Amino acid sequence: MTVCRPSVGEALAAKRFQAGTVQLFLYNAAIWNPHRIHFDLPYAQQEEGHPQLLVDGPLQGDWLTQVVEDWAGDEGEIIRFSYSNRRSAYVGEVLTSSASVSAVTDDSATISLQLSNERGEVTTTATAVVQFCSANICSANKSRRNT
Repeated sequence: MTVCRPSVGEALAAKRFQAGTVQLFLYNAAIWNPHRIHFDLPYAQQEEGHPQLLVDGPLQGDWLTQVVEDWAGDEGEIIRFSYSNRRSAYVGEVLTSSASVSAVTDDSATISLQLSNERGEVTTTATAVVQFCSANICSANKSRRNT
């Protein structure tokens, strides 16, 4: 997407996410998270009282960064990001993002985001600050991150 001076209130494209058991297992292995509520269904149900395996909070935060990265494209980069999990999300649930520009400066935009489940309940909220820069600076920063 091409970002040209965003306006406060501008909506970012919504995205839908749905974690399966394999994705959840691999994600937890990658982040070294051994908590059984993410991969052991009998444990999650019988010991912790959950109806299904839980989707990691960090995975939901990563999904929201994808929304911002898709919007900013090569013209900007996330310089600040924070998220907060508000309620449990479970394997099989479809989570949908909603996001909009909440503040704009000469060279940056603040984005407010959330993920909601199919019942409209917010599972995660987030705030991102995207800095817009010249093509040379952005290309150099992104090249350094990718090496």
